[in-house]
Amino acid sequence: MGGDPLPIGRRVAYLRVRRKLSQQSFADRLGKSKSWVDKVERGVRSLDRMSTIRDVAAVLRVDTATLLGRDVQPAEVAERGAGVSRIRAALSTYEMALGRVAAGREVPSVDRLARAVGHAWTTFQQARYPPLVELLPGLLTEVHRAHVRDPEAGRPVVVQAYRVTAALLVKLDEGSLAWVAAERAMSAAGDRLLLAGAAVQLGQVLRASARVRSVMLAAAYQVAPADPDGGPPQEWSLCGSLLVQAALIAARAGDERAAGDLLDEAAEMAARVGDGHDHHRTGFGPAAVGTGRVTAAVELGDGPQAVARHEEVVGSDGWRWLPVEHRAAHLVDAARGYLLTGDPVSAARVIIRADRIAPAEVRHRPAVREVVARLAREPHAPPTITPLAVSLGLR
Repeated sequence: MGGDPLPIGRRVAYLRVRRKLSQQSFADRLGKSKSWVDKVERGVRSLDRMSTIRDVAAVLRVDTATLLGRDVQPAEVAERGAGVSRIRAALSTYEMALGRVAAGREVPSVDRLARAVGHAWTTFQQARYPPLVELLPGLLTEVHRAHVRDPEAGRPVVVQAYRVTAALLVKLDEGSLAWVAAERAMSAAGDRLLLAGAAVQLGQVLRASARVRSVMLAAAYQVAPADPDGGPPQEWSLCGSLLVQAALIAARAGDERAAGDLLDEAAEMAARVGDGHDHHRTGFGPAAVGTGRVTAAVELGDGPQAVARHEEVVGSDGWRWLPVEHRAAHLVDAARGYLLTGDPVSAARVIIRADRIAPAEVRHRPAVREVVARLAREPHAPPTITPLAVSLGLR
C-alpha cells in the first residue's frame, strides 16, 4: 500500500454520511458549529488535536485508527500476494528443462490444455484477475508436463500460457516476474506467428526500454504479410499490435513523431482487420488503435489530445467490441488524461465507470490505485470518489 494519505476531512465526510448524520446533527453531537464541520470536511480546517480526533471518532462510532485510515488492509491485497507467490513457484519448476515428467502422474492432452488456456485468456479479458491468479499455478504446471511429453505439439499451448501469465503479472505490477513469463514465451515460440504473439507481451512488460522498441519493430515486420494488398487478418493483427506497442515505447521515451507515425501505420492495418475480432488474443482493430492513441498522448503529457481521442474512441462503433479488460484499462488512461487537463470531476467519472464494468482492474492494479489516491487528494474531486478510495484502503 502506498501513496499519500486520504485527507482525514474526506474520511470524516464519508463516515458521517454512512452513519446517516447531517452536518448539523454531527456538529451538535460534537459541540461544534456546522461551519466547523464543513471546513473540516473540505480540508480548510485541519484536525490536529488528538483529543478532537478521539471525539470525532466516538461520535462516528469508529476507533481512531479507522478514522485515520491506519487499519485498512483490504483482504485482496494479501490474497494477491499469496497468489503471485504460487505463480512464481510454478514458473520456477524445471520439468521442461530437465526433460522428464514426475512418474505416476497423468499428463493431460494438448487439446484439453488448449481449452484450459483459452479459458484463462477469456478470464483475463473479462478482467477477472483473482480467479485467474488461482488458476494459473496449476495450469502452468500441467502445461510444462505436456510440453515435456510432446514438445512440438505442446509448443503453442506453452506460448499462450506464458503470454496470459505475463499479461496478468503486468496488471499486478509484478514487472520482474512478468518479464520471466514473457521471456519464456519468446523462447518457447518456434515460428514467426508464435514469436510475434509473445513479443506483444514482451512489449507490455518492457515498455520503458527503448531497446525493446527495435525488437517490436523487427517482430512486426517479420510477421507482416508479404503482399501489402493482401494477407490474412491474423497476420495484420499481430503486426499492428506490435506497432502499437512500439508506438507506446516511443511515446514513453518522448518521441512524439515516431509514436504518431507508428500509430498511423497500425491504423492502416486495423482498417483491414476491422473491429470485433480477437486474432491471436490481440483484440486488434480500429478501436484498439484509438485507445493506443490515448495512452500515447498521456505518456507524452498531452492531456487535451488524450481527452479528445478518448471521446472519439468511446463514441465509435468498435468500442463495445473491445474486451472488458481493454475498455477498463482505457478508462484508467482517460482518467489520467483528464487529470492532465485539470478536470478531476471527469477523471473520477471514468474511474468509477471502470470500477463498475471491471472492479478488479481498479482494485487489483497498483497503478490504478495510485490514480484513485491522487483523485482523493484533489480538492475539487467529486465526493463520489471518496467511498471508492476508502474501500481501497488508500492511506
